Amino acid sequence: MTKTIIVGTNHAGIAAANTLLDNYPDQEVVMIDRNTNLSYLGCGTALWVGRQIDGYQDLFYTNKEAFEEKGAKIYMETSVTSIDFNKKIVYCEKKDGTTFEENYDKIILATGSRPISPKVPGHDLNGIHFLKLFQEGQDVDREMARDSVKTVAVIGAGYIGVEIAEAAKRRGKNVLLFDAADRSLPSYYDKWFTDDMDKNLADHGIELHFGELIKEYKGTDRVDAVVSEKGEYPVDMVINAIGFGPNAQFGKDHLELFANGAYLVDRHQQTSDPDVYAVGDCATIYSNALDATTYIALASNAVRTGIVAGHNIGGTSVESAGVQGSNGISIFGFNMVSTGLSVAAAEKNNMEVKYTDYEDLQKPSFIKEENGDVKIRIVYEASSRRIVGAQMSSTEDISMAIHMFSLAISKHVTIDELKLLDIFFLPHFNQPYNYITMAALAAE
Repeated sequence: MTKTIIVGTNHAGIAAANTLLDNYPDQEVVMIDRNTNLSYLGCGTALWVGRQIDGYQDLFYTNKEAFEEKGAKIYMETSVTSIDFNKKIVYCEKKDGTTFEENYDKIILATGSRPISPKVPGHDLNGIHFLKLFQEGQDVDREMARDSVKTVAVIGAGYIGVEIAEAAKRRGKNVLLFDAADRSLPSYYDKWFTDDMDKNLADHGIELHFGELIKEYKGTDRVDAVVSEKGEYPVDMVINAIGFGPNAQFGKDHLELFANGAYLVDRHQQTSDPDVYAVGDCATIYSNALDATTYIALASNAVRTGIVAGHNIGGTSVESAGVQGSNGISIFGFNMVSTGLSVAAAEKNNMEVKYTDYEDLQKPSFIKEENGDVKIRIVYEASSRRIVGAQMSSTEDISMAIHMFSLAISKHVTIDELKLLDIFFLPHFNQPYNYITMAALAAE
């Protein structure tokens, strides 16, 4: 028997555990997590808080008992205090203070990410919340129910910030959305797209404060104002959604790290210690757009890395196919999806790119209902002409098209190969001159 310990039981750890338990009967699996629950779909928090779904119950897709039935030993509400990588021992402490240790043959670190929390004055006041754990979602939901909470400040206009700003607005709150950047969602989209999202947010009553870095939180016991370089704003509650960084504390003195502090892993999810694997948000990942190792914290990536690690530990050599960082967002019925690199992200990574834009109706103009405008941008490397990114937006559901671009990036398809791609036409779905085709044909 090979004994594998998995530290962390959210998406990546669960995927690794299922892979080992379902495919390799010679595996003894031990799972350890400090939380009370596992498998929480944090991406659904805003839907629940904003009352777009009935409750949080279905945001959990498995439980402790499911793994015990498969033969795993699982410790919940248990903290790993330290790991001796030389002796291969994990030291643990239960909620009641009881300590114990577990030895291992292989270990998977699936410790995820932790929210960025600038230590500005007043950061420890009551009424300042984060949105990572299920319990934090519960806290935010309870606060939203209070009549005294009328104005909510959301700090950070990335995916989580924009989504929770929408949720707060749907709960009838005055919402102020802050970001040090000059627009929302700058990590995934170019300005041509984020201008539309910013207008969408403003049109739905969200007060935008872009280009404003929060310098201080004010209040005696509870926060009652936020202060930026441009002013002081009275608030009743703050939700901090600045972003996340890798939670890589256990191995930082033993394992090789990436520039941002994440565990550096190979295409098998193996760290610099051959008996230690790292998966999910605490580890690096290979980008097919960059053709290089990078860091992209997404739940979809976490699941894939967990599967890869599980098979490799089990004895089947599986190499990660790499990722494109495909993602999407839907706010007040306006949808944006992207994969690979935006023009801004490519330039930040010193990649010389060109791009082609196209805008049209989703369907022929004689289709009067459910026929919205679509924007598309395809980004391609100037020298090789391979596609390295795509962005799309519409009030229509154009989400599935981005998967084609994800495959195109992973297979190094060129913009020229896309020009005459066989794309069907039917008025119920699209135009005879499809916007994907038209964008490709318009490329230099």
